[in-house]
Amino acid sequence: MTGRLATWLGLDRSHEPIGYAPDEQFGMIAANRVPDEWIKTTCGYCSVGCGMLVGVKDGRAVGVRGDPDHPVNEGRLCLKGLSEHLTLIAEGRLTSPMINGVPASWDRALDHVIDRFQELTNEHGPQAVAVLSTGQLVTEEFYALGKLVRLGFGFANYDGNTTLCMASAVSGYKMSFGSDGPPGAYSDFAEADVIMLIGANIADNHPLLTPRVLANRDATVIVVDPRVTKTAMVADIHLAIKPRTDIVLLNGIMKLLIDFDLIDHEYVAAHTDGWAALAEHLQTYTADYVTEICGIDEETLTNVALKIGHSPRALIAWTMGVNHSIQGAETVAVINTLCAITGNIGRVGAAPLSITGQCNAMGTRETGFTASMPGYRNYDDPKARAELAELWAIDPSRLPTARGLAYPDIIEGIIGGKIKALWVIGTNPVVSFPNRELLEHALNKLELLVVQDGFETPTTAKAHVTLPAAIWGEKEGTFTNSERRVSRVRKLVEPPGAALSDFDIFMDIADRLGVRDELFPGWKQPQDAFDEWTRISAGRLCDYSGVTYDRIAAAGGVQWPCTETTQELAGTERLYADGKFSTPNGRAKLHCVTNKPLYTGNRRNYPLILNTGRTVEHWHTRTKTGRVAILNHLAPTGWIEMNPADAASLNLRIGEDVRVTSERGHIDRIPLRVTATVRAGEVFIPFHFDEMCANRLTSSQFDPISREPNYKQCDVRVERVDNTI
Repeated sequence: MTGRLATWLGLDRSHEPIGYAPDEQFGMIAANRVPDEWIKTTCGYCSVGCGMLVGVKDGRAVGVRGDPDHPVNEGRLCLKGLSEHLTLIAEGRLTSPMINGVPASWDRALDHVIDRFQELTNEHGPQAVAVLSTGQLVTEEFYALGKLVRLGFGFANYDGNTTLCMASAVSGYKMSFGSDGPPGAYSDFAEADVIMLIGANIADNHPLLTPRVLANRDATVIVVDPRVTKTAMVADIHLAIKPRTDIVLLNGIMKLLIDFDLIDHEYVAAHTDGWAALAEHLQTYTADYVTEICGIDEETLTNVALKIGHSPRALIAWTMGVNHSIQGAETVAVINTLCAITGNIGRVGAAPLSITGQCNAMGTRETGFTASMPGYRNYDDPKARAELAELWAIDPSRLPTARGLAYPDIIEGIIGGKIKALWVIGTNPVVSFPNRELLEHALNKLELLVVQDGFETPTTAKAHVTLPAAIWGEKEGTFTNSERRVSRVRKLVEPPGAALSDFDIFMDIADRLGVRDELFPGWKQPQDAFDEWTRISAGRLCDYSGVTYDRIAAAGGVQWPCTETTQELAGTERLYADGKFSTPNGRAKLHCVTNKPLYTGNRRNYPLILNTGRTVEHWHTRTKTGRVAILNHLAPTGWIEMNPADAASLNLRIGEDVRVTSERGHIDRIPLRVTATVRAGEVFIPFHFDEMCANRLTSSQFDPISREPNYKQCDVRVERVDNTI
């Protein structure tokens, strides 16, 4: 393929012969794509966890196919997955350690980092250095990093960018069930009578879950979202509620279930606490009150409640539309409560299911040593601390008794002068953190910023030291997806230049600290970390003790909990099938939650409500997808969506550049799309683009329980930009 199309696709191979040749697995394909071998691995984008086959020829990835044997996607891939191999040859890779912009050896770079970290902690204490990790390392690296940070360095403050997307789901599960851990499975989409998606635009954000929803032709699909998203377009019922009224909606549904006597009283009595208080709390959520607050009609509200109440099996799933809120954790707890009072937990087709963001956010939640100790062990539980210390053969006093600062509090700690150095691993906070001006101010105050990544990013541009890391396709390990399924990630090609896997970087640092023999005894490769983790997880809710690399290969993926006695090769599909929860008394807690009204600020100067989100072509801050030609050409720039009524009142036209301003910042030139998919009074901007960064506008409001940001609602104004030169 040559010419403009090939260049557009990023596939110009005019120097190679044109023709076709037979491939043993896929028949006739382009001759230059017949690989030496097809290697099974798992996609490195979202949390769906799709299996794929990557063709490798002469040490280069030349093609991708969906793995037809993988239980998650059965051969399908989205456009990002189909082009993922192109990230391995993308420009902008970090290939050498750098100190103040000058190439350095690994020895010099790591010695410099360790010396400065130790100087700062010796002078200011263990709180002086903080670490921000990601959701995109392999589980083996997360497990190693947690031990290195907490026990090797002894740092007090360590968190990950998963706090920006999944912390509310984690906190909500703990509030309801006593532990993190999604109870359901993807197979529930096929068995449910009702599928309710709240703040979950899976068609854009988790594309390979959409076929599962569409395949269940008997289910009633309900989508709760202020926008008419692609997912809402395939729903039977779209509840276009006003921003931040989801708690009112859920309470109203539960009130109607009481009115129509559609509560599973047997399940409530046997497995929950708090029913009497909940029933009393819900009395004020009458249909007329709820419909007025939410902006929907009473007939639709009643219809939704009856659908859920009369259906034997209801699956309620959510993503960032729920989590990205100052009440995200409480909203998750209310979703869990709705499932509990209808008996929709632990049964086929019936579950509250959080759909995770990143490819391995689950892996870091389980092993990462951030919000909890490995294995969902709480810091303040003396029994858990003693157990973990014994497993690691260390004194319990070495284990922290509290989690340390969460991500937003780390940033505040830098601004306040308590944190002097920051080690950022596999994330790009300059673009992803809310209130960009505040974040940049914090980074500029640091005495040392170390960024470990595979690509040049706006964050690496601010670093004093950059460490070049291998990316997906260049290292070995495992990912765990949203349904708790552990899948293999395999090395396809060598990393470029001097780049190393994160695992090797962590082991090298441990060597230099003199802690490798103690903390990582006999570790040579990521599998050694995995084998230790399976022992550490034994007996916990997230039990991996029966999971091996061989078992994963045989099953295509294994769902935890999976012990050595678990008979199903692929592990356990659902949690809480026995009605026993991880709370002290084994019962789920029902939650009474009151909605906090949307803060509207200065509506005279900022009359529109901004919502942010994703688009299917890109991933997070476009660190990878922005460098893949076919994806970047599909969505090369950001945009703002506005309702026709608002555009008319402002005399704005489709396609013209506009300025968007909030109390915190502005975007000077962003193309306008006029569409009725957003409600009058609201606008939408995808958050991926550094050049038109939505987080120059977003606020510094955070959920007080989970510390997750409120990305979804802030006040803005939109006005014409003078395009004359």
